[in-house]
Amino acid sequence: MIDAIEKTIRTQGLFSAATPVIAMVSGGSDSTALAYLISDLYKRGLVGQPAILHVNHLLRGEDAYADQRFVEKLAARLEIPFFSCEIDVAALAKATGGNEEAIGRNERYLAAHEALESLCRHVMIPISEGRIVTAHTQDDRVENFYMRSIVGTGPGGFRSMLYANGPVVRPLLDVSRRALRDFVNNIPADEVVVDEEGNRWREDATNAHTDRFRAFVRHEIIPKAKERNGQLLDTLCRTMNLIADEDDFLDSLASEATESNLKWIGGDGEGSFDGCRLLPSFGAVARPLQRRMVMAVLEAFIGNEGRIESASIEAILSAFDEEGAPISGFVANVQGNLAVSANKQGVLVEPMAVFRARRKPNRA
Repeated sequence: MIDAIEKTIRTQGLFSAATPVIAMVSGGSDSTALAYLISDLYKRGLVGQPAILHVNHLLRGEDAYADQRFVEKLAARLEIPFFSCEIDVAALAKATGGNEEAIGRNERYLAAHEALESLCRHVMIPISEGRIVTAHTQDDRVENFYMRSIVGTGPGGFRSMLYANGPVVRPLLDVSRRALRDFVNNIPADEVVVDEEGNRWREDATNAHTDRFRAFVRHEIIPKAKERNGQLLDTLCRTMNLIADEDDFLDSLASEATESNLKWIGGDGEGSFDGCRLLPSFGAVARPLQRRMVMAVLEAFIGNEGRIESASIEAILSAFDEEGAPISGFVANVQGNLAVSANKQGVLVEPMAVFRARRKPNRA
């Protein structure tokens, strides 16, 4: 298993011997295994200075504090710097009307970026060279695949999780949760850390609740699929890697097409723009590449964390007629605050405020 992880790190270029890393450790079996593995990699000179981050979401009462104590004890035993923070996710969800799981995920990564900045300052390495390491496994990747199969996904969605997404890297994507548990269970008793009840990792009881979408897929769908194929994780992950290769290839073609078919307008010249015009030549680009190009435009306006609606992509594409020409006079509103308008110069996507200001009569 360790050889497979090292191969993933090497072939995917996830980090080097000089890379400082923040390991996100909840205390569950996967992240506990990650802590031991990062410690081993550091001792063997395969990764730079590590630190462990634990985020307490304050959702499970005393159990949450027991998780926190366990991870702090683990970090101390491994002699790895420890960061922790407490975030009242329930209060944030109540105040904003948001989803607890989504808010918790967002807050975790905000905390991870802050911890990484602190670590990089300490070791005097640019934050751009640091990495945030998560314990996502084959199981998580397959769960994502089935979840997207149920609700639908856009271009490239069936590749599921990325090995690297900006500073976030996932070196365990080629190993199973069972393999990681076996690894932790095989650590000698005098070298392993246990919680107050003698457990080698902490179990989150909410993982067994099938009223949550992921838990439903984990406990109801995947076991039935494994009855048909006992090698489901390996088989499906190989398939997703094939999808990923083709997805990367199409992305490269879309990037090339972008240079001659899109024009960014105005802005401060530092990543902020007043609008983006899809030139008339865009209409002649193959539809699969068009979708990817429009996806990139929308992400530039609303950010990578925002959810791009497939209806928004199709609405923008419908501003071109069947022959690929812009439909003069076409107007639409997408993603709630972006305006789409077309004329013979092409199709313009811009913030609604810019669109309204541009169309407002100029009164002296």
